[in-house]
Amino acid sequence: MFLSVFDMFKVGVGPSSSHTIGPMVAAARFLDHLRAQPFKVAGLRATLHGSLAFTGVGHATDRAVILGLAGMRADDYDADKAEAELARIKSENTVQPEGLGTLKFHHKDHLVFDYGPALPGHANGMVLAGTDAQGDILTQVTYYSIGGGFVLTEAELVAGKDTDTGPPVPFPFHTADKMLEMAAKSGKSIAQMKRANELSRMPDADLDRGLDRIWDVMNACIDRGLATDGILPGGLKVRRRAKGIHDALMRERGLNLTAPHTINDYMSTYAMAVNEENAAGGQVVTAPTNGAAGVVPATIRYWLDHVPGATSARVPEFLLTASAIGGLIKFNASISGAECGCQAEVGSAAAMAAAGLAAVLGGSPAQIENAAEIALEHHLGMTCDPVRGLVQVPCIERNGLGAIKAVSAASLALRGDGHHLVSLDVAVETMRQTGVDMSEKYKETALGGLAVNVPNC
Repeated sequence: MFLSVFDMFKVGVGPSSSHTIGPMVAAARFLDHLRAQPFKVAGLRATLHGSLAFTGVGHATDRAVILGLAGMRADDYDADKAEAELARIKSENTVQPEGLGTLKFHHKDHLVFDYGPALPGHANGMVLAGTDAQGDILTQVTYYSIGGGFVLTEAELVAGKDTDTGPPVPFPFHTADKMLEMAAKSGKSIAQMKRANELSRMPDADLDRGLDRIWDVMNACIDRGLATDGILPGGLKVRRRAKGIHDALMRERGLNLTAPHTINDYMSTYAMAVNEENAAGGQVVTAPTNGAAGVVPATIRYWLDHVPGATSARVPEFLLTASAIGGLIKFNASISGAECGCQAEVGSAAAMAAAGLAAVLGGSPAQIENAAEIALEHHLGMTCDPVRGLVQVPCIERNGLGAIKAVSAASLALRGDGHHLVSLDVAVETMRQTGVDMSEKYKETALGGLAVNVPNC
């Protein structure tokens, strides 16, 4: 089992990795599918199913599909170009993806939200089709956006999770127990093993450059969020708070009466800054998803800004450790809110952040695994119930509390020797089972929980 650090941490655009980035990725793959066909299509159609339908508008899924079919990508998204292209598409009822000419696409008729039963493979399903001049379907492909910007076709999903066809990696751990066994046998840290796996697929310089970019984008996202106020889009009239809280914290610095628990406000504010940017459609890094994108960068920023001895030179160690934990959770359970609720998103992010922090604070592999387990265990059962389907309430604050839990989990683990009753593997499997048992109302459909009990207008 190999999931790259750049699979777990992907530069993209808000507000959702599964509902925004994933559909754009699926559209790009479908365009490649069309380019490989011996025939030409005259038009395109898209049908959204399950959670992509129920919360698609709030998650900008419709925009993502339209722009994706026009050839735009999430990793180099340009907001101004996107707005101009959307206006042209809605005016002319065509898209013009490279190499395929001008294709008919009427956004009101050819993009359908199907509110019936979800497709059988996953809660986030979509069908993309190419049509002839009469509107008859020539080819179609079913895609599933399985969380974190990962996309599988129906055939790939049926084939199974472990479809990696690359060269073998030196440390092929697929469970936390196996990871600890390999660490003990090799004498290497989790980050060192993860780095060795990455280097079996890419040059050293590319890995370092990519890790630097991931942190640069994360940090810039925090800074933008701390400098921007106003009302978030979507109709809930949610006011950005990160800037105001951070400004107040800056004014209070050095005051003798500042309470020790104020440090929690810093952690929360860093995370909220990221998720306010995400809610506004800004550039973020999936960590492991957009809805949970604030936890890992907030924990890193807390460490760098507030912990003596912290240095940015060790951020790659944090990211590699965190991605190793995230990969285990994704492979053995899920990082998708539509599949397992928010325990799979903020819970996974907290486990990743706790592991990364424990690593850079000098934790052993056993202590790092313990930190991840504590953070995940205490998110078990958390529902995904976004008000009006927007990644705002309760998502923004939830990231702040996720960062606090991550730091607390790492601290608790480092106070012990790594021995503990509940293993990370058990916590991950429990999260998976809990997700299976959880009502669909609480899995990113906006049909239960806060989504129906909070006035949304």
